[in-house]
Amino acid sequence: MVPADLNALEHELSEPTDATVALFTRLEGDVLILGAGGKMGPSLARLAARSARLGGRPRRILAASRFSEPGLRDALSALGIETFAVDLLDRAAVARLPEASNLIFMAGQKFGTADGPERTWAINVLLPSIVAERYPSSRLVAFSSGNVYPLWPAEGPGPSETVPPAPVGEYAQTVLGRERVLAFHSARSGTRMAILRLNYAVEPRYGVLRDLADRIVAGEAISLGMPAVNLIWQRDANAVALLALEHCASPPTVLNLTGARHSVRRLAERLAAALGEPVRFEEPEGPTALLSDSTRAHRLFGEPPTGIETMIERVAAWVLAGGASLEKPTHFEEREGRF
Repeated sequence: MVPADLNALEHELSEPTDATVALFTRLEGDVLILGAGGKMGPSLARLAARSARLGGRPRRILAASRFSEPGLRDALSALGIETFAVDLLDRAAVARLPEASNLIFMAGQKFGTADGPERTWAINVLLPSIVAERYPSSRLVAFSSGNVYPLWPAEGPGPSETVPPAPVGEYAQTVLGRERVLAFHSARSGTRMAILRLNYAVEPRYGVLRDLADRIVAGEAISLGMPAVNLIWQRDANAVALLALEHCASPPTVLNLTGARHSVRRLAERLAAALGEPVRFEEPEGPTALLSDSTRAHRLFGEPPTGIETMIERVAAWVLAGGASLEKPTHFEEREGRF
């Protein structure tokens, strides 16, 4: 891959796996991705389209979003993905979307919650209810967040799905609200669902590693208040989202979607070495962190194939080549839940 070649990066991030291709030899029905214009949605739509093509069974891959990014709809359409520009808070507009047996729900809002909490509640709680009402008979895989968990001892494996949620801050409360509303619809209508608690997806244009790299290059100190994080390569997370369609159930299947735990200090040191830059730190390392134990998902789907050294190499090469950023910092260091 040419480090700063955007087309090559998109191709890499949507490379089908043996498992996603095999999925589309078995899976019945069309696939509709809701919120497909966000950070991960375009790559997931491409992954689904390419996997379906290799699976050899024709079906529609549909993508619904506001599509505010110029050129994105055309780029997806060029791959045979049918796009729909829609406000998912508009019940009438959602009612006009095509039928689909398989839904991937990616819509959500995190940043801006502190200034406009009412919109975050509408997007994260009301919107999924509108979708669930529209598609009661479909399989639905919904992205959630590890933010629903309490801060956890930094040296531990993180909470499993059996740990009761204890969200910190209003954003995390709305994420739990999303899960509860979806579970309500699953109980009422028998809708088969899987809820994926993700943290943190990584690719060269955004994610914890990009945040760290940008600060290192800018000569800024790295905060160690949040001393550890879980990371997963974006393509690996998207592959699991597709595979989870075969694990939907009522009540919903809940899975932590992430990779191994990593020390923020060590990540920054390794990135700095790859970038050829010095690194400095501020704050003592905190005793707790936002973590997740993804053992259950790994038993179902295997360990994420992209290791941390590859992630660091990809991100460092992209930054050194002047590769674009999505300009969407994760704020992974936030301990009070204020976004």
